Amino acid sequence: MSKKRSSEAIKSPNRYGGILVDIFRKHFRRGVTAFEFERSEIEVAATNLAIPLPKNIGDLIYSFRFRSQMPPEIISAAPSGLAWVIELAGHGKYRFSLQKPNLIVPTDGRAEIKIPDSTPQIVIANALGDEQALLAKVRYNRMIDIFLRVTAYSLQNHLRTTVPLMGQIETDEVYVAVRNTGQQFVVPVQAKGGKDKIGIVQIKQDLALCKKKFPNLTPRPVAVQFKIDDKGEVIVMFELTEIEGEIKLVDEKHYRLVSSSEISADDLSRMSIQD
Repeated sequence: MSKKRSSEAIKSPNRYGGILVDIFRKHFRRGVTAFEFERSEIEVAATNLAIPLPKNIGDLIYSFRFRSQMPPEIISAAPSGLAWVIELAGHGKYRFSLQKPNLIVPTDGRAEIKIPDSTPQIVIANALGDEQALLAKVRYNRMIDIFLRVTAYSLQNHLRTTVPLMGQIETDEVYVAVRNTGQQFVVPVQAKGGKDKIGIVQIKQDLALCKKKFPNLTPRPVAVQFKIDDKGEVIVMFELTEIEGEIKLVDEKHYRLVSSSEISADDLSRMSIQD
């Protein structure tokens, strides 16, 4: 390892970024669209660069999958219109692959839908973290039912399973649902609060979970995220699907939970003409 390379990594404002760039440089070649690396390489890179090893090694990978942008060197190595993402590739293994931009973010300017807030106050007061608070509000206000126009039932929180070629995956919450025709669904839900972002790779993992655990149910993956503005919280809900190997957006709605007194006659009139 050259002194210049070590110096560049150590000066990085983010030690996670320095470690990830070192691993990327080791495997990347022009024209390559995917390559795998081992979890153990994180420790090797930290040692080579004289960077303190993160206490939670898994958080380094999670950070660049769902929370932070890739380091500039990795971003610039992607062709126009594509981005490098990190996927699970088995136990202790990961895969860099080129894909279309992989974050699902709220669309500006969407009309808000006001919903009477049925969340118990004791739950709001004692929720442990943004994601748990978000999942609780979705559950107590039957927002899966409202968004998907089905009758849905929460089946399990934080469902973990092992999927071939991916390893262990986890889904924040899983619902089962039925509509008036009798068709039954499985609805995996990914929830993000704070600065975390919803990644397409998570939706692909959810679909793999559905295929393994619920092969007879129609999957309808949903992602939910808090959006904060000057009026408070908006819950953004996305329905997604997979078409020819790509994750596509089916629907997006923005909901604001309010007291019944905050829903005016004008609000009801306006919302009555929304699809």
